Amino acid sequence: MTSTPATTGSAAASRRLLAPLALAQFICSFAGSNMNVMINDISRDLDTTVKGVQITITLFLLIMAILMIPGSKLTDRWGRKRCFLLGLTLYGIGALLSTVSPGLGVLILGNSVLEGVGTALLIPPVYILTTMAFSDLPSRARAFGMISGMGGIGAAAGPLLGGLITTAISWRAAFVFQAAIVATIIFLSRRIVDPVPPDPTRPFDTVGAILSAVGMFCVVFGILQAGRDVALMAVFLAIGAVFLVWFLLYIRAQERAGKEPLLSTGLFRNRTSNLGLVTQNVQWMLLMGTSFVVAVFLQTARGYNAIETGLIFTAATVGVLVSSLAAGRLAKRRAQRTLILGGFVVTLAGIGVLLALVKASSRVVAFTPGLLLIGLGLGVMLTPSINVVQSSFPEKLQGEISGLSRSISNLGSSFGTAIAGTILVSNLATGNRSYALAMITLAVFALIGLAAALRLPANPEQPSGPAPDVGHPDSPGPPPPRPG
Repeated sequence: MTSTPATTGSAAASRRLLAPLALAQFICSFAGSNMNVMINDISRDLDTTVKGVQITITLFLLIMAILMIPGSKLTDRWGRKRCFLLGLTLYGIGALLSTVSPGLGVLILGNSVLEGVGTALLIPPVYILTTMAFSDLPSRARAFGMISGMGGIGAAAGPLLGGLITTAISWRAAFVFQAAIVATIIFLSRRIVDPVPPDPTRPFDTVGAILSAVGMFCVVFGILQAGRDVALMAVFLAIGAVFLVWFLLYIRAQERAGKEPLLSTGLFRNRTSNLGLVTQNVQWMLLMGTSFVVAVFLQTARGYNAIETGLIFTAATVGVLVSSLAAGRLAKRRAQRTLILGGFVVTLAGIGVLLALVKASSRVVAFTPGLLLIGLGLGVMLTPSINVVQSSFPEKLQGEISGLSRSISNLGSSFGTAIAGTILVSNLATGNRSYALAMITLAVFALIGLAAALRLPANPEQPSGPAPDVGHPDSPGPPPPRPG
């Protein structure tokens, strides 16, 4: 096995390892937001509606969320590099299928299903391989700062790059761009070495995976019906709740029987981690919700094309980039709780500015200050929230909490597009009013995130001693991930 960057201290070796992993995180985050500026183009080309494109985007984010924990578990059985390459292959096939899709159904199969499943398989190895390669905390922190930063930049830059490609060529070319990036990652990954051989005998909780997936799917799908059929929404929400309760009862019974469940209930007994997970969920809800709402409003109410819409998001991209680059220095001077609180306050201010200026002016510059503030606020608190969760557990439990953390973050992304997007799409004819209602809804969730951050301890205690019995402890797992 080759030496890792942690042992050799080689900058070149570090770049060779981090380049494909960080690029993989970038393209998965990019895919979650770049379609927002293509809504009019896709709707006309495929003879569908804004609602149809919204469902496609939400399903992609949702499939990532419901399969992230099972995907993390499969890395032990199949191997980390094998899962990474398999995920990239599925993702690339999905991107190419989306490129030639003749209708919405094929686009959903390619973008939502294949790219979603591929992402759920390739993202867990990104963090596991990085954890194994960087043994000392400072170098590991820098590595995850780069990866999570690329994730935030990918999500924020998605509308801009998507708009440029769509206007210059076609919305289909944006999927060719994704396939080309995936091919580049596969090429760069040829020297990656899996430090631990796969264990085909490792148990996998298939029943738990099915119960959790059906439950989360029904909840989000129910939310999407809010503007169309309230009765159907209530039915799906009830079904989802039943399956999620069934899942919790099932994994508790598995633990009592001495078996390894899909997810250990002990992960939810840590108050600090629970609060950190709430902040993670809300952050990605705000990022993806704002991206969808503003992009749809500009295209449908203001008549902007893809490139005009994408350029407006430059402010958010710059905000995330600046605050992400400064996150390392800020972490040395301020407590993680302080950074998270500050991030929510700045984000709330950005939402307020968006509401005030857009109502007062129809000029494009009215969106710039608010999006810049939202980008700055979200960028500064993404990594601290992850660190709060990860540092609440000892090293042996990092694999399990990382899978849960990524799933919660991706669920937040799907909630943002589903909840705020549904409010906007169901009342598009009202223009500014539906936009204001959607943004106010996001502000309410931001207040919930702020309340959770206020309850975080100022100086969280680091775990010490043997790990509690909350599942299989032998799998090395990743610290801070970015949701996909």
